[in-house]
Amino acid sequence: NGGFPGPTIVANRGDTANIHLINGLADESITHWHGMIIDDVNDGHPRFAVPSGGTYDYQFPIVQRAALNWYHPHPHGKTGEQVAMGLAGAFIIRDLDEPSALPAGAPYEVPLIIRDAKFDRQGDLEFKTKRSGFEGDTPMVNGTLDPTLAVEPAVYRFRVLNGSNARIFDFAFDNGMAFHMVGNDGGLLPSVVPIGTIVTSPAERLDLLVDFRGMQGATVMLRDLRTGWDLLEFVVGNGPNGQDILNQLPSQLSTIIPLSAPVTTREFAFEGMSRINGREFDMQRIDEYVPFDTVERWVFSTKGNAPHPIHSHAAPFQVVSRTGGRGQVFEWERGWKDSVLLEDGETVEVLVRFDNPVLMQGLDSTYLLHCHKLSHEDAGMMLNFQLTP
Repeated sequence: NGGFPGPTIVANRGDTANIHLINGLADESITHWHGMIIDDVNDGHPRFAVPSGGTYDYQFPIVQRAALNWYHPHPHGKTGEQVAMGLAGAFIIRDLDEPSALPAGAPYEVPLIIRDAKFDRQGDLEFKTKRSGFEGDTPMVNGTLDPTLAVEPAVYRFRVLNGSNARIFDFAFDNGMAFHMVGNDGGLLPSVVPIGTIVTSPAERLDLLVDFRGMQGATVMLRDLRTGWDLLEFVVGNGPNGQDILNQLPSQLSTIIPLSAPVTTREFAFEGMSRINGREFDMQRIDEYVPFDTVERWVFSTKGNAPHPIHSHAAPFQVVSRTGGRGQVFEWERGWKDSVLLEDGETVEVLVRFDNPVLMQGLDSTYLLHCHKLSHEDAGMMLNFQLTP
């Protein structure tokens, strides 16, 4: 719709989304609603990609808890380029379970899509990738170079998405102040987590409170510790302090019941830059048949060429262990997740259950598991799984 990134969509649990896609690109495309729990004809599987000039109509109910999700293209072999050139946007879901003290809407709730980019000599976006991944040399926030955000001395809620093709960010403030993390991919955590630095891989989301009270006249820089990039400068105004929202929040933000007693274990080895369990993606092949409403243990491992940010469609999961490599589950990986970072030498175990009835309403209930380093996905590091009654 002429914007970069795309418009932020806000909906309430219980709403119905009606969205008309018009493909104005030269290549085929289809839009995936990342993190949404929806039937397969609305999920954006690449088998539904429409040609240049084609259209696709989505209609689906909003059936999940409040969270920051997002949307982006998902045509096989072209996802990386289309995302890098700007086709992505935020999709915020609200529900009545969120504490009333949490900011909702402008000016104190701000979506931040953080990514990297490349530009040619004319200043236009450029996409030149390799199988190891597209990484730009310039950071952008909400499509803006060298951004500055004027804030009041108040508590702000930043809904952060790593919208990069491949780059991992390690967020921190230049003055050492803490983030107060209240949620991630799948919505609110059980309680507020103060934390100084946070690592996010492509597609991961963060729900963060930042307290600028008592900082009148100061400037604060959000940085990426891996590159040393300055990402976003906050300029604090000289007005009176806002409300102490952090102390107004309940000690328990949400209730997350741990999954347990998995009946099946499935192992997924992410190999090279294009294979899962030795096979590249085949649009027509079903790689796994997964029973509906059953807890399973999925084990992710790699034989090199990581990092692999792993994403499952159709339902969030709970990260229960990481062995080897970094050897721990981090605070930003608690609660419900739909994407998790797998580094070389690591094995990550998650528990998952596909239990929402809308998932069984599609043509054949076929969904995707893949690496969200988009060059790996485009090269075939993706598989189909089909839900069975």
